[in-house]
Amino acid sequence: MKNATSAVKRPLLPVVGWTVPESILACVITAVLLCTPTIAQQEGAPELTPEASQAIDRGLKYLLSTQNKDGSWDSNGKGEHAVAITSLSLMAFMSKAHFPGFGPYRDQLDRGMTWLLTEAKKRPDGYLGKVMYEHGLATLAFSEMWGMCRDPEDDDAIQKALEKAVEVIVRSQNPGGGWRYQPQADGGEDTSCTMTVFHALASARQAGIVVPNETIAKVVGYLKNVHDAETGGFAYNYRGKMRFPCTAGGAYIAQLAGQRDTEMVNAAIRNLKSQAPGIFTGAQYFCYGHYYAIQAMVQAGDEEYAKWYPQIRDALISKQNAQGAWGTVNQSGGVSYEAPMAIIILATPHRYIPIYQR
Repeated sequence: MKNATSAVKRPLLPVVGWTVPESILACVITAVLLCTPTIAQQEGAPELTPEASQAIDRGLKYLLSTQNKDGSWDSNGKGEHAVAITSLSLMAFMSKAHFPGFGPYRDQLDRGMTWLLTEAKKRPDGYLGKVMYEHGLATLAFSEMWGMCRDPEDDDAIQKALEKAVEVIVRSQNPGGGWRYQPQADGGEDTSCTMTVFHALASARQAGIVVPNETIAKVVGYLKNVHDAETGGFAYNYRGKMRFPCTAGGAYIAQLAGQRDTEMVNAAIRNLKSQAPGIFTGAQYFCYGHYYAIQAMVQAGDEEYAKWYPQIRDALISKQNAQGAWGTVNQSGGVSYEAPMAIIILATPHRYIPIYQR
């Protein structure tokens, strides 16, 4: 069993030399998995209503019904964006404390994890998926699964895949501090891709993977260049317009990069609040934007979170369809990214995933 920095999730600074026997870890995780759906309410999170818990459970059952035989999920039933959708789906289950090898969904999640690991082993260069969005989401999933598997061999394989994935991210950062669609240091940059990639990098660093300070400093520099001090919003790129998802994601990754109490972040939070209630009824890239917005509010403090979560909770409950899904349902199969993202948002009060904790 490796160091408890990753085995028992997880302080910002590694606890060196402390190891946990596998039997004890299994008991701890099993105890978590046996908790009732109202655990967050019992621990002081009344914002997680019974309706929200039911919506989460219906969403997870929908994901189970759409899992491919090989363990993956995809967006069209033909393997499209499988790395991204599988990673997000695994994260959705983990947001409710369901992990590979444990609990009622252990077999399905084991198959999903094994599929993702198999894809990683096919790529000795460490690049996961076809675009950096997929790579970022897979890196995030590996980071948050690391140390939470029953089989130590799986943990070792995840560690290797994670380390290679982080190397890809670090070496492909552009001079301006961001990332774009491909792992090229001269490929340009945009805020949407940058926030997906850096989110994963922050999770990996929190887990104990070495991330150079220079990499983080360059991200902060990029964010400053795409931030509009007048409106508080973040643009898609240096010449782009302010967008809700970019403002939400820009605020969140700035917080993760050590800018939590800066005027840049505070202005972005004010900008997000100024767009309410409109962005709770309809916004472009609804779930994508709110996936980052809720986490920005978590980092902004209890007061901001307490006002924000009930609004997005009720909006998502109202948008869930009869199948338990969100977004467009592809009749030929597959899952929209919106479904696992909606589950992760709704499950925010549980705080089981370390990168989503304050």
